[in-house]
Order: sequence, then structure tokens, then C-alpha cells
Amino acid sequence: MSDDNIHVNATSRSVFGKGASRRLRRDNLVPAILYGADKEPQAIQLKHNEVIKHLDTEAFYSQLLSVSVDGGEPVRSLLKDVQRHPYKQQILHMDFVRVVAGAELQVNVPLHFINEETCVGAKAGGIISHNENEVLVACRPRDIPEAIEVDMAALEIGDSVHLSNLVMPEGVRLVDLHEAGDDFDRQVAAVNAPRVEAEPSDDDDTAAGDVPTAGDADSAE
Repeated sequence: MSDDNIHVNATSRSVFGKGASRRLRRDNLVPAILYGADKEPQAIQLKHNEVIKHLDTEAFYSQLLSVSVDGGEPVRSLLKDVQRHPYKQQILHMDFVRVVAGAELQVNVPLHFINEETCVGAKAGGIISHNENEVLVACRPRDIPEAIEVDMAALEIGDSVHLSNLVMPEGVRLVDLHEAGDDFDRQVAAVNAPRVEAEPSDDDDTAAGDVPTAGDADSAE
């Protein structure tokens, strides 16, 4: 986990409802809520341009954030949800959850696929596929990994990587495997054989040439 939390500036929000949220968005503000840690939920708002910059950073989705409201003392939090406009580059709403020090939490962490350029199977013509881009882990806040690495170097054509093959940092466990069992040991990546296009046979050519033309049909009648 990074030692430096990402700092998020917010201001308290006293207007609610759909109409109020639309007015905030017209003013380039994003309505949001901060909740959890056995405290009352707090309605907040953030500057849209700052939010867009944060969302371009991968760590913003999984690492600890320091959310400061009205310039007050930062609150350690995690981004829980982001609602986006279906076709505009606009953020509609955000949820942040407060983090309790020492308490275990669950968070989605990105997968980083490494050594794909030296992958044995890829060099032999295989095609690398990614079936998962992130995994749900459980750990204490201080142990949240920035990413889980998936080493593709030794994989040959036909090989795959499952959840059970991932190497977890100390103090971190995969939720699906440890709480749902081996039946949820999903494939996260594979090296597939290249597709081979079938060449047309002589029979196909003959069949194509045997299709009667309009003139042939008239002659037959």
C-alpha cells in the first residue's frame, strides 16, 4: 500500500433531491455522500474537474483516500461507487465509505499482467486473453495492495491462470476462494491457440459454379 493517501477536497452539501442535484451538476459540482464507521452519513459535493482527474488514476478506485470536508481534518475513506452519465463525460454521484483503522474490509484491487512480451506461448503465436481485470480481496486498510501481479512469462499455448494461482501479499486473501470455495476458482487469463481460417475446398468451388443462372432455368423449362 502507498504511504501517501490520495487527498480529496469536498464541501458540505445542504441541498437534496433530484432538482438540487441537477443544479449542482450545472454548476460543475458532483453530489456525493460520505458514510460508515458508525457515524451519520454526510452529504458532500466535489468539483467536477477535480473528480475527473482523480478518476484517471487507477489507485483512486482501490487505495485509501483522505477526504477533507470544508477544510477539516481528513477522513480515511474508500471510493465505494461512481455513477456516470450514460453517454456524456459527466459524473452524476459518488459514494465514499469511512475506513476504521485495524478493521478488515473488502476492496476490489486491479490485476497487472506482467511479462506478456516474453510469454512463451505468445512467442509461439498464441493469443493472450484477460478474463478478469480486478479481484475482490479482504484485508486491513494498511495492507491494501496497489495491484496484484499476474506473471505471464512461463505460460505456453493452452495454459491458463486461475484465482488460486495468484500470489497474495501477506495479510491479504481472495474473498471468492476463501469464502465461496474452490467452485469459484475462476480463470483470470489464458494463452489461446491462434485461430486458423479454413481454406475453401475444390468442392466448395464446384458447388458455387453449379448454381443455375436465370438463363439456365429458362432453358430447363
